[in-house]
Amino acid sequence: MAFNGFFLQIMKPFFNNTVLTSLKNSLNLENSSPKTLKFFFKESFLFLSYCLALCCSLKTMARKKQYNEEEVIQKAMGLFWRNGYEATSVRMLEKEMGINQFSIYASFKNKQGVFLESIKYYKTQINIIKDKLRKSNNGVAGIQQYFSDFLEFSKEGSLCKGCLVTNTVNEIKEDSDEIIMTELKKFANEIRDLFVSNLKQDDSKDNTIIEKQADYLMNSLLGLSIASKVFNQNQLEDIIEVTFLNL
Repeated sequence: MAFNGFFLQIMKPFFNNTVLTSLKNSLNLENSSPKTLKFFFKESFLFLSYCLALCCSLKTMARKKQYNEEEVIQKAMGLFWRNGYEATSVRMLEKEMGINQFSIYASFKNKQGVFLESIKYYKTQINIIKDKLRKSNNGVAGIQQYFSDFLEFSKEGSLCKGCLVTNTVNEIKEDSDEIIMTELKKFANEIRDLFVSNLKQDDSKDNTIIEKQADYLMNSLLGLSIASKVFNQNQLEDIIEVTFLNL
């Protein structure tokens, strides 16, 4: 009985009362052979040692979180933007973000979680040109300026990366990741709403025309995003000019 009591006492920090009661009722070691007792105690000691080591390790890791989440997400966003969602692995994220996989899973759960945070960060960055369009009183001319501003925004040095959202829409199927597609559509609709708002500044346009032109402009912007990775600056400027000829 003394052994049972001792064992239950050392197990107490790791289990709730229900589990402890079950252990107490099931333990009957007084009549066991010395060999059985030795084996049981050895295995119990190893298990408790593992639990203690794990607890200490987790506390140490939590205490030593020495990275800024915004900074690592900015790096992850850049990686997704260059490589695409599907082609980016957790290993690649680990290297780019400068944190280990445990930290990635602890902070963001999985690759999808990292990407969703990257989209949020992307939105904060593109808000610079979105706010400019939102405050514009120039109607169609304001939208055309947004197209030009977008080209500059999507550049990384001499590399034109297109739009992170457009790139992702082009590579994943709608039914492959519903959560990500929902976020991407939400972002696209926010841009479209800005187009509608600016088109309404022209009193000669009725709502039917405005809705059609907003769809046309969204399609043109998606096409520009893809074209920016293929054509030179002069060609892209020509594409923008032609896009707005009949608006």
